[in-house]
Amino acid sequence: MGMFSKIQNFIKRINEVENTISFEKDNLLEIHERNIFLEREIDLRTKELDQANKTLVSLQNIWDMMNSSEPLTNVLEGVAEIIRNQLGYLHSTILTYEETGEEKYFYTKAFSKSDFANDMKELILSNDDFEADEKKMVFSNDLITQALMENEIKYTQEVSKMLKLHFTFLSSEQISKFINKYEIQSLIIVPIYVQQKPFGVMLVYSPRKVPTNNELNFLRLFGNQIEFAVIIADLFATVKKQSVTDPLTGLYNRRYFEECITKEAERAIRLNQPFSLISLDLDYLKKINDTYGHQAGDTAILTIAKVMKKNARSIDIPTRFGGEEFSILLSGVDSHGAVIAAERLRMAIEMENVPQVGQITASIGVATFIEQTDRIDTLMEMADQAMYQAKLEGRNKVVYAKPDQEKSWQEIALDAFVDILSKQRIPIKKEISDELIEKLDLRNLDRNTSLKDVLYSVVDAITKTYNKNYTKGLTEEKMKMANLLAQTLELPEKEINNLKVAILLYDIGTAKLPKDILRKKEPLTSAERNIIKEHPTIATHDILKPIEEVKDVLPIIKSHHENLDGSGYPNHIKGDSIPISSQIILLIDAYYALISKRPQRRAYSQTEAFDIIRKDIGRKWDEKLVETFISLVEDETEEEE
Repeated sequence: MGMFSKIQNFIKRINEVENTISFEKDNLLEIHERNIFLEREIDLRTKELDQANKTLVSLQNIWDMMNSSEPLTNVLEGVAEIIRNQLGYLHSTILTYEETGEEKYFYTKAFSKSDFANDMKELILSNDDFEADEKKMVFSNDLITQALMENEIKYTQEVSKMLKLHFTFLSSEQISKFINKYEIQSLIIVPIYVQQKPFGVMLVYSPRKVPTNNELNFLRLFGNQIEFAVIIADLFATVKKQSVTDPLTGLYNRRYFEECITKEAERAIRLNQPFSLISLDLDYLKKINDTYGHQAGDTAILTIAKVMKKNARSIDIPTRFGGEEFSILLSGVDSHGAVIAAERLRMAIEMENVPQVGQITASIGVATFIEQTDRIDTLMEMADQAMYQAKLEGRNKVVYAKPDQEKSWQEIALDAFVDILSKQRIPIKKEISDELIEKLDLRNLDRNTSLKDVLYSVVDAITKTYNKNYTKGLTEEKMKMANLLAQTLELPEKEINNLKVAILLYDIGTAKLPKDILRKKEPLTSAERNIIKEHPTIATHDILKPIEEVKDVLPIIKSHHENLDGSGYPNHIKGDSIPISSQIILLIDAYYALISKRPQRRAYSQTEAFDIIRKDIGRKWDEKLVETFISLVEDETEEEE
């Protein structure tokens, strides 16, 4: 091979090396460019992953708040703070969309806590032209409204223009200065829908001009979380409301009332400030139910509840205890204000017209804490007793409780019979006992029945269980004559009232005597008569002694078979040692026994009965007492003829 050929081969080899080097260089450049791209991609994905991680943590925090039974406002404030603090925004505000008639506006529900918020609030409130509600933003056809109505996230870099639209009283210079201070680049508007209905918007102030698609998707996700927060908060609120309210009326229930009155009593004692209690009972509910049906009764109850809500202040506690029983706790109200409030309530109820039923009324009792008592149980008892007194005085009335006011003889007798029957102090069939207890419930009285009528019928029913020959209405006759005789003898009112209670209870011990002796037609043996003589002691010791309210009546009942000369029973006392009321009962009981038919004899005439009674003057009873009684009976007989 010649020199020239060698040179050519050498050049060729050099070219091949150069080509290889050039190719490798290109490969290296491509690899380098790819590495740069990958580094950028990794950095971007790392940032996105970091943002996604922050978002997930934020969502978890929001979810935890939603499941903590926190109030909705607290949850929304937490959401706004998380968006600002954890996701790198300047400020976040959540507005709710409101409609009142034709007016439409946004209302500030929650916002993040920051210098941004403090400066904005100070800027708004310090302006002399500011008069509107600081939380209210008037509805207008702007970007915020568009975002909500179209249910689409929107953003704008014209933050100054947006603020000027809603805060017209701020100058452009004030707004620009504020925006520059916090370097606000854009405003993102996230619509919030709850169950496919517009709820409001979330305003996010960003330090970046243009949000990324991922950023917008994340914010949409937060908007959805707010929907869940609203739904969960509503569920919590519903459950909480159901736990403290009456399902029919929406008034507070007894459980909540008892919690409130305990706290109110503690506050009243601490501050020495009174509060009052109103006890209210719908009149004649039983008659409404019996006449028009229970649906009409429920309507009447709902009407009462509506009136109570309308007349109650926001701090009052209107409560339904059950049935037709209601109560209102008047925080910080003294006796004077409470009576005025109760009378206003009574009149408002009277003015209501219930469909099908017509006018309804209520009996109302009022009592005041600290002024009258510092015990909750006593306060409630006083208010209830005042309410019952309103019923006794004709219903549709307000009665203010008086600590020194004694119960009427009718109330004492009523409580005694309820105690006797409910605690089964006498042997009586349960169905009869339950029926009589229901009859004694004042709420069941109709317009034409008085408490006296009920008491007489209860005594008649009890007596009939052990005396089949008992004449219905005899108790009322005895009461009438006993009252007339006591007034003629000018007995004190208290003594007359004790006598009236005793007339209803004096024979109650007989209910515990053996029925075979009571119904025996043949003459009783000496042993059987001795058993019969035990009934005053049985009444006072076995039946009535545990009942505190009748303690003043016990001596009358125990001595109602004692004779003037000491030959009576059970203690053989005589003369002035025998209560005059006991002598009245003995005389009246003897008279009505004589004019009534017995298994072993006919009924005596009035004249015959008088003759028999007169024969025992000086032995059983005083002459003046007998002659006064006979004169009254004769006068009554003449009037009837």
